[in-house]
Amino acid sequence: MPELLSVADARAAVMAEVSSKLAAEPVALDQAFGRVLAVDAVSAEDVPGWDNSAMDGFAVRAADTAGASADAPALLRLAGESRAGEPAAGALAAGKAFHISTGGVVPEGADAVVRVEDTDQEGKGSEAGSEVAIRVEVSDGRDIRRAGDDIRSGDRVLSAGAVLGSAELGVLASIGVAEPECARRPTVAVVCTGDELLDPSEPMRPGGVRNSNAYTLPALARLAGADVISVERCPDDAGATLAAATRAIEADVAIFCGGVSVGVHDHVKDAFSAAGIEERFWGVALRPGKPTWFGVRAHAGVVAETRDMRGNQQPPEPASSLGLAFGLPGNPVSAVVTFILFVRPALRALQGAEPGLDTVEVTLADEVPRMAKRDQAVRCSLSQTAEGWLATPTGPQSSHILTSMLGADALTVIEAGTEPARAGSVVRAEVLRVPSVT
Repeated sequence: MPELLSVADARAAVMAEVSSKLAAEPVALDQAFGRVLAVDAVSAEDVPGWDNSAMDGFAVRAADTAGASADAPALLRLAGESRAGEPAAGALAAGKAFHISTGGVVPEGADAVVRVEDTDQEGKGSEAGSEVAIRVEVSDGRDIRRAGDDIRSGDRVLSAGAVLGSAELGVLASIGVAEPECARRPTVAVVCTGDELLDPSEPMRPGGVRNSNAYTLPALARLAGADVISVERCPDDAGATLAAATRAIEADVAIFCGGVSVGVHDHVKDAFSAAGIEERFWGVALRPGKPTWFGVRAHAGVVAETRDMRGNQQPPEPASSLGLAFGLPGNPVSAVVTFILFVRPALRALQGAEPGLDTVEVTLADEVPRMAKRDQAVRCSLSQTAEGWLATPTGPQSSHILTSMLGADALTVIEAGTEPARAGSVVRAEVLRVPSVT
């Protein structure tokens, strides 16, 4: 193998090929969860759109409650009602009150709301002409939510690159955005290579290995916002591997698992080359994940020149995919680790999101031995402390022990060196999931 790249240099090499973002498309708001906003969201209206009541009670003129108390209540005559969605008809005159519901529009002329529990009223109706006794003095603005308290017309409420979670969807709905402009999802094709691979439904045979990568990698791609268009199993055969590579590179991102090392049955590198994919690096100073490969389709962004029906040469047209290709190790944990470190940030960046969105700093709970020449990605659980996240290794870190991922909230990257990484050291971590706080 050639000289190994550091994790940082390999990641930079990947990101250097992700210079352009995917096109924007309108997405129905109820389908936009997890999508990435392609343009700034600017409100065309105030939120709330009018002064409204924060309480059930009575809209009044504050001056009409001056000196009111339980012993000497102010008696006001009801002039009507302002319900949520049904504003009162007309303005409020001196000496009168409107029954008002939470969220109801504050009538013209009213400048305060008296809570219903601070009043006495004969019966429960809101008919005009009945009286309400106000038992407290209220100040101007009491329990009124002003128009624009949350958002002013012209405010930028979300920036391009924001990942749309539940709160973001709610804010977009509140400003009347029914179809936010989102980045197109990058398409992903996954190919798992190996004669030994078996689907979960197949009977086990000597030498067989269940194809877990066919489930972990597509799931990780979807979590990163991708559209997984194919998942394929490929035997250790040069012709079959080339055919699979030719199909997979039609996606924006092709991910091969296994077959990328130096064995006599490893055909992925040759297949990539034959399919017109130019190598950017092969080999990362990482444990696990050393034989990781990355490349880009030659002349990515255009297809070959074509000819019309008369044989006249036509100019090249834009390619339908980006043509990024990853060759990941076949060991299950190695595949997950290299996906998280190299593929996930690329998928994020293609959509315009921050590629380091999932990167945080954590404190090691235990000492971790270093490797002299390779960085290590250590599976860790996270716990919250007053100082921040505390990372505890989950146990054995061999690349074939997939169950070690079950308790892993993050991958901590321990840089190469001769001295152990001491407990209390602050290191970078890639978050896999947000742990529950107990």
